[in-house]
Amino acid sequence: MDCSDPSFSPHRDLADALEWLYAPVGPGGDLPSHLPEAGWGERATIEQLAGHVLGGAAPLNAPTVLAHMDPPTPWITWAMSLWNASLNQNLLHDMTAPFATQAEAIVLDWLTPYFGMTGGHLCAGSTLANLTGLWAARDAAGVRTVVASAMAHLSIEKSCRLLGLDLIQIPPDRQGRLDTQHLPPLQDACLVLTAGTTATGAIDPLTLAGTAKWTHVDAAWAGPLRLSPTYGDRLQGIENADSVSLSAHKLLFQPKDSALILFRDLAVANAALSFGSGYLAKPNIGVQGSRSAAAIPLLATLLAWGRTGLVRRLDRLMQVAETLAHAIASHDRLELWHPPQTGITVFRPIDTDSTALIAKTPQGMLSTCVLDGETWARSVAANPCVDCEQVIRAILDAVATDP
Repeated sequence: MDCSDPSFSPHRDLADALEWLYAPVGPGGDLPSHLPEAGWGERATIEQLAGHVLGGAAPLNAPTVLAHMDPPTPWITWAMSLWNASLNQNLLHDMTAPFATQAEAIVLDWLTPYFGMTGGHLCAGSTLANLTGLWAARDAAGVRTVVASAMAHLSIEKSCRLLGLDLIQIPPDRQGRLDTQHLPPLQDACLVLTAGTTATGAIDPLTLAGTAKWTHVDAAWAGPLRLSPTYGDRLQGIENADSVSLSAHKLLFQPKDSALILFRDLAVANAALSFGSGYLAKPNIGVQGSRSAAAIPLLATLLAWGRTGLVRRLDRLMQVAETLAHAIASHDRLELWHPPQTGITVFRPIDTDSTALIAKTPQGMLSTCVLDGETWARSVAANPCVDCEQVIRAILDAVATDP
């Protein structure tokens, strides 16, 4: 039944708003510097914001965009996100999210076996997933010290500070992996292993999983490769971890604020992460209280594509990185850092500055990373719409214009 307030009921202008997704929009007009006393109304607001929201966004699906770990999203997630926004389900209570709760359980049942885990939950991003994993390590296993590579994501250091844990940072080896020669005793520590570092995509030695009192694998970037028959073995050993984080808004192609934290012993982890109250119908598990129905777009994507459809896109992106790396390694004026492990290609020009090279390529094609004090160019194979030949041509053209 429609609400008597038209702002809370379906309206024909909503269909018009969707039409702007199909065609370019002009720039948005000036927005007021103060909160308007009288509202503009929905129609006028949509018309004004189209130019800002749609026209002013970075085009993540452009054929040359490879700069960051931010893929475009499939259109089925747009539909599910719109449905989610219209319903505003809250997973804090089953009563306020009956199907959304079921959808999350289905997705977890599908994905956890690939990682040797038994369950977990979704959360708003892999920073929260990593925080939750370390929280479980502290309260379920009693650890007070975390050991991680200096190349680990900054969320590990953030989490240690929030949780009052001591952090020991281990230098990386020449391939960007945690250097095992510098490991301290691990019997009372939480060892964090990264499956796909942010800078270079390196995978820490996952053979170490299970050798500490608690092992957490930050697989925010490369975790979905576990589903690939071709590349899944690169994450061999992850099944021996105690907790694993995945970023669904990376290589599962979901909208932002979508991640998973998985546990090998779900009952032990949940006992450490659960809070009850007289106003709750069930224990609240994890950092968040209210949670959105982020599993529904992921459920829809996995249903629409199946494992083979997801893997086809993942494998193509890995092949894009390998093709790009081969072209770079074959060029006498470019230096490849190392062959890409998880779709991230790091390189630099031999006789000029990396930043100058990047400036000559299309916006969004390349970013930078700093390794041993040196600036390198970096591309991240996260965009299934990329034209690899166009990317290679742009890079080689940029090199050719250097003096």
